Amino acid sequence: MKRRIFLGFLVILLALGVWQREWVSYGYMQAKGQLHIMLNTRPIAEVLTDPTYPDSLKAKIRLIQDIKQFAQDSLGLDPSDNFTTFHDQQGKPLMWVLVGADRYALKPVSYDIPLLGTFSYKGYFDRERLLQADSLLQRQGYDTRINEVAAYSTLGFFKDPILSSMLKRTEGSLAELIIHELTHGTLFVKDQLEYNENLADFVGEYGAERYMAQKYGRDSLPYLNYVATNAYYERFTDHILRGTQKLDSVYRLLKPSTAAAIKEAMKWQTIETVMTSTDTITDGRLNHSGKRRVWLKTDLPNNAYFVGFLTYRKQQNRFKTEFVIQFNSDFKRYLTHLKKTYPSL
Repeated sequence: MKRRIFLGFLVILLALGVWQREWVSYGYMQAKGQLHIMLNTRPIAEVLTDPTYPDSLKAKIRLIQDIKQFAQDSLGLDPSDNFTTFHDQQGKPLMWVLVGADRYALKPVSYDIPLLGTFSYKGYFDRERLLQADSLLQRQGYDTRINEVAAYSTLGFFKDPILSSMLKRTEGSLAELIIHELTHGTLFVKDQLEYNENLADFVGEYGAERYMAQKYGRDSLPYLNYVATNAYYERFTDHILRGTQKLDSVYRLLKPSTAAAIKEAMKWQTIETVMTSTDTITDGRLNHSGKRRVWLKTDLPNNAYFVGFLTYRKQQNRFKTEFVIQFNSDFKRYLTHLKKTYPSL
């Protein structure tokens, strides 16, 4: 009887493996990558006492601890063991994400990730497999974009380490990143990727602004430059979001019978107009050289770029309005409301 049960269980596992072969293979790749990270981390206490490690980078590691403590004490984000270990990437990318989008619509290619829900991107530790997936999407007629990952959250399943690439960031940018990832560990709603990323971006920026103000004062040069940098990127975000509306309007005009050459021309003319006009955005950053990126026709982003922007930035005004109007800028009360309203994984 036990043998029959075992054989039956084995048959089910084999059937699942065949039916979901791609996800089994993908899961193995991701597990292998995560295991590599876990086996190649060091406790930060060990790194801080290592005489071969530069003092400037040790200072950044201590700074991350300060930011994490601030996020817990002043913002009310959940305590965790994240950022208590260190992973040296040795100058190599940790992983990449692949974003796909319809060629003539701002609609992402979606992936149903077991346990976590639907995502509009897919992560890869294996570059060769990443490029194969990218090539496949392009052959299927999708726009694609590959981004290196600056950090990621395992949502409490594992202990997220400090990555060596994080230490290259400025203080304000580092605070945004750490608080963004800690927000994911505090609240992550299944099947609501856009909501999750927009919320984490909002909390990251709000928390970093408060951190810089508390540490340096609102009249200080570090704080004023951080605020000016944020203001510039907020204007850039608004510009790109207006651009997505223009693109969406153009795509709605296209019909199945519209000639491919006409579709391509209308698409790329609109994208070129959106991107080349970014040089009109005012920039008040105090330590900025004033140089602007020149967008060449051969370098214009495709729909996957705009889809990624919508994933992270589309709902920013929603959170700001709720926070200020409904909760009188009381962040802990707002966070309590969000956690009660949206059950987290």
